[in-house]
Amino acid sequence: MKDKLLFLLRKLYRLTDNIAFYPTLLAILGFVFTYIMIFLEEKGVSKYLLDTVPALVINNTETARILLTTFIGGLVSIMVFSFSMVMILLNQASSNFSPRLLPGLISNRRHQIILGFYIATILYCIFILVYIEPNGDKYQLPGFSVLFAILFMVNCLAAFIYFIHSISQEIQINNIMDKIFNISKRRMLYLIDNEKYSEDDFPDTKIWHQYKSEKSGYLQNVSLGNIAKIAKDKETKIDVVVIKGLFISEHNTLFKSEKELDSETIQKITEHFDFSKSELIADNYVLAFKQITEVAIKAMSPGINDPGTALNAIDYLSQLFSLRIKKNDKSQAYIDDIPYVSVATVNFKVLIFQVMAELRTYCKHDVIIVEKLLIMLFHLKSIIKDDNKNYLEIVEVEIESLLVDAERAITNTRDIEYIKSII
Repeated sequence: MKDKLLFLLRKLYRLTDNIAFYPTLLAILGFVFTYIMIFLEEKGVSKYLLDTVPALVINNTETARILLTTFIGGLVSIMVFSFSMVMILLNQASSNFSPRLLPGLISNRRHQIILGFYIATILYCIFILVYIEPNGDKYQLPGFSVLFAILFMVNCLAAFIYFIHSISQEIQINNIMDKIFNISKRRMLYLIDNEKYSEDDFPDTKIWHQYKSEKSGYLQNVSLGNIAKIAKDKETKIDVVVIKGLFISEHNTLFKSEKELDSETIQKITEHFDFSKSELIADNYVLAFKQITEVAIKAMSPGINDPGTALNAIDYLSQLFSLRIKKNDKSQAYIDDIPYVSVATVNFKVLIFQVMAELRTYCKHDVIIVEKLLIMLFHLKSIIKDDNKNYLEIVEVEIESLLVDAERAITNTRDIEYIKSII
């Protein structure tokens, strides 16, 4: 029950990634608050405060109208400026870094909340302005509500200043890579801490019954605990053959079962596979490797020519690979020390090859970048433990491939000698 609840909560949490979620939510809250204030005005709150604390109430109709009209026009201008700035910065990030970074920049919840607060304040001011009666006396004027409009406007100005500061920080490539790294790091540490795997505990799955996917999309999450409970009830074992975070097409093999399953059980198991049309680092740490690699490659392009950013990207990749070495290529879900579900992850050999192949292709001509890559690979080689000796062979192959490409691309003999001296 706990696993199922967490699975549903994760699905609901994904709704907040929609760029329109927080603005819409705050607009609704603004409308509700406006209704409450109008209700209080009907009960005579402004009249009561005017008699007891007159300093808190606006008692001039013309002043109230001018204030509200000014607030509405000013907030519309602020919103237009904010949206224009966001679009300009996103275009710059896409051109200079990588288009794959845009979802992470757009989904900044703080910026969405600020824009939503603007919308809520505009709606509040419009409804209060409409509520003011043309010939009303000072007791019919919603003076207390106008005071709240002033307070909201002051908060909007403060939020606008914060927005300018925050968006200028968000677009800096060091902050972007640091955010990507931290999200991926948290995900990998979680997987490493909760990982259990033993080759001896799980049988060979080559002849098991295969069941295909009825959906397509990026596999965001798999509720292994719930699938393990179903497998235990049916006295079978499940092998999840698809890799979480990758795109799955319809009719691809989704999982295998040791025993043949009925249609009802198959339906129950497939319900615990969560598909999406987008990729998220929080669910797929491999995406962090892809994005940081693309930043390095883009930085080394002739149009950008920013080797400093490429060097920083390689530093982040080095830290991510150092964490990935601690993780196995497979993990299992246990119940009472018995593995019922085995799930595949992105193979370390495939992961480092995909990263190094791109970097070798576009950076092999630069001596400093080649040096940095060699330092990264030798660092990985030094921290590999005895229980992961196969990782050692993989890293050595990548070192040899990098040297071969560098010797072909670099024509200066002195540069070649310098690179070999590193070894």
